[in-house]
Amino acid sequence: MDKKYELIKDDFITIDNRKLYRIKALRDFGDVREGDIGGYVENEYNLSHEGNAWIYENAMVYGNAKVCVDARVYEDKLVYGEAMLYGDVDVFVDSEIYEIQENKNENN
Repeated sequence: MDKKYELIKDDFITIDNRKLYRIKALRDFGDVREGDIGGYVENEYNLSHEGNAWIYENAMVYGNAKVCVDARVYEDKLVYGEAMLYGDVDVFVDSEIYEIQENKNENN
């Protein structure tokens, strides 16, 4: 499998004490062209190299969140925690996607 993007190590932001790196397309796929600059990820786990999934503009994906298949995240939206976006999904407007982990106490 050829990588479809790379992390731009000198273009990063910090959110929730995590360093997120801007991404750059290495080849054409979907509506993304080689050289296009995308949003931010914490690491390559957050965005699949397969399919047409992409993170646009200043959107951020971090933690154990993953964007894959044909999912797209736009503008300055956040996807984090244990969230998984896949299929033909678009995230935009005033969106924040995450999964809340319940704190289970066996004594209750």
